[in-house]
Amino acid sequence: MTDANAALVRELVDAGLNRREVRWLVEEFLGGGNVEAAGALRVAAKRRLDGEPLQYIIGHWPFRSLDLDLDGRVLIPRPETEELVTVALGELARRGLVAPIIVDLGCGSGAIGLSLLQELRERGLTASVVLVDASLDALAVARRNARKHSLEAVSFVHSTWFESLDPSLRGHVDLLVANPPYVSEREFAQLDAVLRYEPRGAIVAPDDGGVAGFGDLRIIIHEALAWLAPGGLLVCEHADTHRGAVLDAATAAGFGEALDLDDATGRPRVLVASR
Repeated sequence: MTDANAALVRELVDAGLNRREVRWLVEEFLGGGNVEAAGALRVAAKRRLDGEPLQYIIGHWPFRSLDLDLDGRVLIPRPETEELVTVALGELARRGLVAPIIVDLGCGSGAIGLSLLQELRERGLTASVVLVDASLDALAVARRNARKHSLEAVSFVHSTWFESLDPSLRGHVDLLVANPPYVSEREFAQLDAVLRYEPRGAIVAPDDGGVAGFGDLRIIIHEALAWLAPGGLLVCEHADTHRGAVLDAATAAGFGEALDLDDATGRPRVLVASR
């Protein structure tokens, strides 16, 4: 690091930024040696001090093996969602599927579906992925990420959950994955204010049957079975308060087998249900 860069780091740390975040910003904005970079860095630092997420300021962020473009049109993928991908890959391997049809409901940036496609490709397997979102803005980001990583076996569907999916997929999907909204309005009001920068529709869900934030999960679990091939899987992220509700909903929907897995912090997080 040059003396000038070191001085900028000290300046921004003194202004109140986390030192590690400052180093990320310096690497992003000063790496090219542009004479206007220091000014751009200070603007970025101001945005961070005002509370905007670092991921949006930088404009991209790692998710498993992918570097995803991100902005305020899509949710910032979290580590527990990376764990969902691990679960899904393990289940596909356990069933010996070599050319699965995968549907990612509420895809956002495409993090889950594109990671599955990329990592299956690295294993020599050919998958096809359908990325579904109710937001055209989110689908635009997902398309950009697919192009960025040369992932071509992808289609994009503007749909609220299953509503506009091609009917020919019914009974033929090997894997449904989803990280739907699962935070209630009341819970959202108590969470970190940084979430106000993310798309509210990707976070907040209506209550259902007395269960906070369970409305979208109920729809997905209830309707998923009709779209799955024999032996097909639903792998779905949920709130750590939803274990009983997701298992009950899976049983009521007619899934033959359902289990719920903890995340790395020991909290209930991922439903795995099979036809």
